[in-house]
Amino acid sequence: MTSCVSRVRDRTVLFVATPALWPAWPFLPLVRRSDGREELGVLFDSRSAGLTGLSARVHFTNLFSLPASLNEFLALPHETFDTAEELAQAGWLVD
Repeated sequence: MTSCVSRVRDRTVLFVATPALWPAWPFLPLVRRSDGREELGVLFDSRSAGLTGLSARVHFTNLFSLPASLNEFLALPHETFDTAEELAQAGWLVD
């Protein structure tokens, strides 16, 4: 089971670090499941918009509920991580 968990985490790190793989670019849907509940999140390829320091920032929304403007999106509740590895360690997975 540990190798399965490790593969899922490694897949998430690869996707977070490689926006060219994102099927809904410039957004990457994420999910975190724990204690019987599910949280939905979206990662944004901020570098493509000229924004730095936001590449591992998970916004609490989903692809179907995205705000109309970038400023509204950036104002959503979020969690910020320093690296893709930290994001995956916090339980976020590619959805």
